[in-house]
Amino acid sequence: MGVDLESLSEATSGAIGSLLSTTILYPLDTCKTKYQAEARAHGQQKYRNLSDVLWEAISTRQVLSLYQGLGTKNLQSFISQFIYFYGYSYFKRLYLEKSGSKKIGTNANLIIAAAAGVCTSFITQPLDTASSRMQTSAFGKSKGLWETLTEGSYSDLFDGLGISLLLTSNPAIQYTVFDQLKLKLLKTNQNNSEKTAVTLSAFTAFFLGALSKSIATILTYPAIRCKVVIQAADSDDDEANKAQRKSRKTLSAVICAIWKKEGILGFFKGLHAQILKTVLSSAFLLMIKEKITATTWVLILAIRRYLFLTRGKLKSA
Repeated sequence: MGVDLESLSEATSGAIGSLLSTTILYPLDTCKTKYQAEARAHGQQKYRNLSDVLWEAISTRQVLSLYQGLGTKNLQSFISQFIYFYGYSYFKRLYLEKSGSKKIGTNANLIIAAAAGVCTSFITQPLDTASSRMQTSAFGKSKGLWETLTEGSYSDLFDGLGISLLLTSNPAIQYTVFDQLKLKLLKTNQNNSEKTAVTLSAFTAFFLGALSKSIATILTYPAIRCKVVIQAADSDDDEANKAQRKSRKTLSAVICAIWKKEGILGFFKGLHAQILKTVLSSAFLLMIKEKITATTWVLILAIRRYLFLTRGKLKSA
């Protein structure tokens, strides 16, 4: 079976959109992650607001440290979004072909999106863990990717994998809501039987991306908070304290710690920062993806045509 060009186009445009949106919003992402990870401070609150993290970077002259781990984050985002969009598009097309339906229902869409998310989580979890550790390290003290990946045991690279699998429901909800709203808005353009790339306007794609991600983020935020705490980098303490903290970095231990220290509202600490970052990121991602999908599709078809003509000339020679 040949390469699914439409899925390849979706994956490429989605990965490029993720790369650009991640880079644009990375300082906000670093501030948000460090603010969320502060749950482990015993009886102390270093950051009262998201802006406190930014002020710390400015006051210590470590503004560039807001970009610590950017390369790793971009690599993780590009790979994960490529795999996710390819799997999501491919599984959706396969379902439509096998079922004979002209459109996909909400339940089937959720299952397909979750399946694509599970595949993505297993492959990119080590990069996700390394990225979180690099972001939550003290400003100016972040380690390189290889050093971060090799500083612990092999199992440490998969810290938070269980929550990551649970959080596959987040993009599943987001892209299902986005796709369903998109289909309704573009319903009048679907009567054309010819296979063409249909796109939204930049503003509409941005609005639908923000709305769909807000819904998904609110529903899954307690799991997001626990994941950040589990993956956060250890401070430069003595080995005994490090070992003690490691024993508390299980999901059940983190849940108990947040409940005892912060109560039920602790599971929603930083929700506003998460919504601000993820909504803007996803909105930019989907907006960029929608605008470059048609170009990517045309480029891939042009490359295929060129290869086909080249092959034909070689055979006739």
